[in-house]
Amino acid sequence: MKLAIIFAAAALTPVVATAAPMSAKTYVGKAGAADLFETESSKLVQDSKDPKITAYAQMMIGDHAKSTTDVVAAAKADGLTPGEPMLAPNQKAMLTSLKAATGKRRDALYKKDQVAAHKATLAFQKEYAASGTKPNLKATAGKIVPVVEQHLSMANDMTAMAGTAK
Repeated sequence: MKLAIIFAAAALTPVVATAAPMSAKTYVGKAGAADLFETESSKLVQDSKDPKITAYAQMMIGDHAKSTTDVVAAAKADGLTPGEPMLAPNQKAMLTSLKAATGKRRDALYKKDQVAAHKATLAFQKEYAASGTKPNLKATAGKIVPVVEQHLSMANDMTAMAGTAK
């Protein structure tokens, strides 16, 4: 009977699974891939007829060059040697689709991709800023979060305006 009570109590006790913190190597890889995607995709729309897109793309190129420099410097300060950034499969697919599109279709695809990419980037930047294991990288992620939030807000605004345009 006592054993049955113990088993019943164990079954009612919630199991809280805690994921291991993101490794510094994983963070640096994700940050490098995000910056590479933003830079390459933004270069593809610099000839857009929409001045808002071209201005946004220019900002992406500049801001993501800076975040790359900041992450690499922080990684080195934390004793890591960052490798060349590599796009994730979904980023490669988005870039391939963007290269194949032209005109307004490319603009619409770019805006949609910017929202998706910045949501993903914001998630891992916040995660590393909160629970990162390397102090310089953690601080850098914390500084990047508000920039990514601004980019996401602007991308959402561009996408919303396109949806309401006649």
